[in-house]
Amino acid sequence: MTWHVEVDEHTCIGSGMCAALKPEVFVLEGAFAQAVAPEVAADETVLDAADSCPAMAITVTDGGREIGPRP
Repeated sequence: MTWHVEVDEHTCIGSGMCAALKPEVFVLEGAFAQAVAPEVAADETVLDAADSCPAMAITVTDGGREIGPRP
């Protein structure tokens, strides 16, 4: 199972929380984070990174259904 991960570069404030939690999925490029690849293996830590983003800039979807960040 894979999930689709997007980081909104217009919303991202470059806190680095996502890259600290899951460096194999998120990297800081300049002042903003981005996903290393748009499709990632399903992993609870990816959802934790989306939940931890102070700008709520990370969206995780599974089959088109948004699953992260969680409410």
